[in-house]
Amino acid sequence: MDKIVIEGGTPLNGTVKMSGAKNAVLPILAATLLTQGRNIIKGVPKVRDVATMIKLLEDLGAKLESYSNEKIVIDTSKADNPEAPYDLVSTMRASCLVLGPLLARLGKARVSLPGGCAIGERPIDLHIKGLEAMGAKITLEQGYVQGKADRLKGIQFYFDTVSVTGTANLIMAAVLAEGETILENAAKEPEVVFLADILNQVGAKISGHGTDIITIQGTSSLKPIECTIFPDRIETGTFMIAAAITKGDVTIENCNPQHVEPITLKLQEAQADVEISKNKIRVKGKDIIDSVNAKTHPYPGFPTDIQAQFMALMTLAQGQSIIVETVFENRFMHVAELKRMGADISLDGHTAIIKGVKSLSGAPLMATDLRASASLVLAAVAAKGQSIISRVYHIDRGYVGIEKKLSKLGAQIRRIK
Repeated sequence: MDKIVIEGGTPLNGTVKMSGAKNAVLPILAATLLTQGRNIIKGVPKVRDVATMIKLLEDLGAKLESYSNEKIVIDTSKADNPEAPYDLVSTMRASCLVLGPLLARLGKARVSLPGGCAIGERPIDLHIKGLEAMGAKITLEQGYVQGKADRLKGIQFYFDTVSVTGTANLIMAAVLAEGETILENAAKEPEVVFLADILNQVGAKISGHGTDIITIQGTSSLKPIECTIFPDRIETGTFMIAAAITKGDVTIENCNPQHVEPITLKLQEAQADVEISKNKIRVKGKDIIDSVNAKTHPYPGFPTDIQAQFMALMTLAQGQSIIVETVFENRFMHVAELKRMGADISLDGHTAIIKGVKSLSGAPLMATDLRASASLVLAAVAAKGQSIISRVYHIDRGYVGIEKKLSKLGAQIRRIK
């Protein structure tokens, strides 16, 4: 199992280019099941989650024609197997996104209950509730969600809690359903908006995406998808914080500044300089980091996927900061590892109280989930001494060559087998 070794204490300087958004390409790949033909997706990040989703689509009968140079060509003409097996779905929660498309296209589905990062229960109850309302008969048997339906029917559905994957799943189910579907309290994330935009380009009739009420008029068929994935906002935010925590000067290219506004505002509050142009962000860290409070919310609020990285920054801020996690109930697993480095953090339920320290010390560390692993990398790059991070397969799920990108910025970082 690979490990990452970091000799910390070097400010990051230079330019780094962002990869395509992992959380945008996964629903697009699932949406190819709604089509029958050659789908062409460009700007694809080469991360483990994408490889897992491709394997899943191949299991369902799709044919991967090519995957190189950030471009996927996949033919779904013969994707007629309704079963998504445990060994793939158990490793990545987003694989449950095939449930809606399979029911819409084949009228049946057998999808293992999802896995992924152990950051909370994240049940798919809302997915099931919505699909049942659309006319699907769903049972849970031996760890699998089994569904059957004639053509799904349009509904009016209210999400009790905002769900990104739930919104995406029901949008995809509704585009081939009979009649009109109205989704209320829907997710507004850029990845959901992008999915709706691309589906509209191939024949869907979706409106209201980007607001909390989305309307879908069902249609009988869609053309194959051809699109380019937009830059990853979480990778962008991670590198913005990397510049600030190392007191460096980093220009981030191929990014969408609008997608990271909450992160920009928090970094400015912490006294980092942030310069924004059309598709670039320059972050210059300061010698003194001010303590800043943060509370996670669904988009356009402060993203839960940046909470761990921001906490790493706050461990070196002057004064006390408070971070409240409202999205997932078990997303403070990085705290114990940060404390091993000398961080002063105490937990009270969903609240973390961080008292800034002058410096962190390198230590042996263990990654527990995707974003926690990113926070440990940032803390280690800023710390004094050597850190060795194990279980880095977590970070490979969502970041393209993070050690290579950090190395080009001057970090003393390498991967070992």
